[in-house]
Amino acid sequence: MEAMIKDILSDKKYEFIHTNENLGKNIIYLTLSGSIGYGTNIGQSDIDLRGVAIEKKENIYGFQNFEQFEDGKTDTVIYSLKKFVSLAMKGNPNIIEQLGTREDHILYINEYGKRLRDNRQLFLSKRIIHTFGNYATAQLRRLQNALARDCYPQAEKERHILNTLNSQMKYFSDRYTSFPEGSIRLNIDKSNKESMDTEIYMDIHIDKYPVRDFVSIYSEISNIIREYEKLNHRNRKKGEDKLFKHAMHLIRLLIMGAEILETHEINTYREKEHELLMDIRQGKYSYEELFKMVEVYEMKFRQAAEATTLREEPDTAKAEQLLISIYEDYF
Repeated sequence: MEAMIKDILSDKKYEFIHTNENLGKNIIYLTLSGSIGYGTNIGQSDIDLRGVAIEKKENIYGFQNFEQFEDGKTDTVIYSLKKFVSLAMKGNPNIIEQLGTREDHILYINEYGKRLRDNRQLFLSKRIIHTFGNYATAQLRRLQNALARDCYPQAEKERHILNTLNSQMKYFSDRYTSFPEGSIRLNIDKSNKESMDTEIYMDIHIDKYPVRDFVSIYSEISNIIREYEKLNHRNRKKGEDKLFKHAMHLIRLLIMGAEILETHEINTYREKEHELLMDIRQGKYSYEELFKMVEVYEMKFRQAAEATTLREEPDTAKAEQLLISIYEDYF
């Protein structure tokens, strides 16, 4: 693997890195990502590359535009500096983890990339609670979706949809105007529809609530149900290896997110949890054991969220000054 990593940039299929007008000498940071970056790769794992390139003057001052470059064949994504910093400020997990990869996984870094990586704490804030939490919830939903679609009778599928909805509702107060506990209640009861044994019902008791926030909440609920319905009508079964991979990433996100909240450090390579994560990926735990494990790590994540000393918002002023100083020195 080490020899393969060393020779990546000289491989012909990565020629675009050297020849693309927005890449080449404009790249300031290039690192391995994905399974290799996490330390959870197996024999057939893809090599994922992620990086940052400084925009050309034409992109900054002229009519041209460059936000990111993608090459699907090699699973490579390289962001413009401004977009990368913008996403990092939002606490995007896929971006944050690029700033905490192992040093021997960095394929290229110059003084500007080093400055960006060395200042990664500027981008950390309590937004991590929502971004890592939401990503973990999305992974859990994928796992429950596949199980509900492939394995369970209709009543059991309905229960999984309810669990997903209740899980998502925990985050509503973070994004929308808060409402008294119990104002929106979901429950399962017998259905009058011929095609369903049971279905989810909603009780709502809210006074003077902003209609736009309610529309957004309704949209989120609708999207979850629509996603389940779409999956239930697909014939292709998702292999168990995919399901276990989702479960592994769910646990990894909760562990990494809790660690950032507790220590303010970004460690993408999960050395301590390597054995656990690989056992999950290789299917050594039952689904029941996995869901119990998720409950434990969700609790640890919430405890870390309550106790964290991270600032409420990222240090926008210092991050902007960092961005400006890199541009000024580069040009």
